[in-house]
Amino acid sequence: MLPYFAFDPMYFVFALPALLLAFYAQFKVQTAYRKYLRVRNQRGLTGLEAARYLLSANGLNHVSVEGTRGYLSDHYDPRSKTLRLSRQVAHSASVASLGIVAHEVGHATQDAQAYIPLRVRSSLVPVVNFGSWLGPILFFIGLIMNSFRLAGLGVLFFAGAAVFALITLPVELNASQRAMQMLTATGLVVNSSEAKGVKQVLNAAALTYVAALAQAISTLLYYAFLLMGLSREES
Repeated sequence: MLPYFAFDPMYFVFALPALLLAFYAQFKVQTAYRKYLRVRNQRGLTGLEAARYLLSANGLNHVSVEGTRGYLSDHYDPRSKTLRLSRQVAHSASVASLGIVAHEVGHATQDAQAYIPLRVRSSLVPVVNFGSWLGPILFFIGLIMNSFRLAGLGVLFFAGAAVFALITLPVELNASQRAMQMLTATGLVVNSSEAKGVKQVLNAAALTYVAALAQAISTLLYYAFLLMGLSREES
């Protein structure tokens, strides 16, 4: 598929703005994370300690905390009720760790309160994983065979990825909002300087989800553009 894109300048017309946004978002995340990973939080709590504290404060003692491999790979798994922390976040008593941990605990509170967008997103995961893989294959086979129906089916499958990204954005923004509220309410953030650092980390992370949505939509629009051309050829 990439070789086809490489010879089609229209692909870059659709994709370049979203791609630049994605690079910028990653730059912001890396910059904020590295900066505030070096800033020790006033309470001196590691990410692991903060996770257990916040889970207990929210009545989520049934949620287990485990380690996970990777860099910035922290996440909450609603299926197993497990919060997984990367080594760097778990063992660092930093402002960055507070923000990341609180965000993931925010997802745990969403799950406990049956937050509808989270449930919808979770239910879409298997469908989107299948559709985002099969959709482009069907689409380009349809283009090669000049089959509007097959290409259209591919677009329909891939559209699930855009829907998933659209639903993911409010889920992540809400988790960050919950994170700031719980950090303030529990006193884990003790001054405006720490609050500013946490917000920078969370806002940078949120931008990556905006970029993901922009990329999904731009790709979908490119597919639709090609599909309209195929439709004109068939008519």
